[in-house]
Amino acid sequence: MTGADVLLLALGAVAVGAGALVVTTRHLVRAGLYLVVCLGALAGVYLVLAAELVAWVQVLIYVGAVVVLLLFAVMLTRAPIGASDDLDRPGWPAALIGGGAGLGLAALLVDAYRWTRVDLPVPGTAERLGEQVFRTWVLPFEVLSVLLLSALVGAVVLSRPDIGRRPADGRAPAGADNQDRAGGRP
Repeated sequence: MTGADVLLLALGAVAVGAGALVVTTRHLVRAGLYLVVCLGALAGVYLVLAAELVAWVQVLIYVGAVVVLLLFAVMLTRAPIGASDDLDRPGWPAALIGGGAGLGLAALLVDAYRWTRVDLPVPGTAERLGEQVFRTWVLPFEVLSVLLLSALVGAVVLSRPDIGRRPADGRAPAGADNQDRAGGRP
């Protein structure tokens, strides 16, 4: 067993342990931080496997953007952060279903390959990947960026209850009369 194998096993154990903590913790912010540890360990696995570009994309996009977006969404929507007694359910049905699905997928994988050696494709380069993303896949890339931007704007609008709401007595909001007079409307 080489040093790379030991490091791969250690990083895999950290990723699995942190992933288990993500789904078992009752505190939402801690779950987000455990997700950072899990995704960071996965980036370390990519580095051990000599996939530096994938590792840095993992760190930049998942750790740097998705987890921060998750934590901002929690803060913007004012969701309950701590443990919630009204949402507690027994965990054994989920563990039973997850364990059964995992065993079924493992049996399917072993049955499909029967311990045969699979030839790997030629490794790609960052140049080829960039060429594919920015030539062939540029439209889906831009559509995804617009979708994420609209989700962020929607989160901000949902977090502000005062936008678009009229007072209870039916009158216009406080600044609306001045705006109407300044615009020349009666």
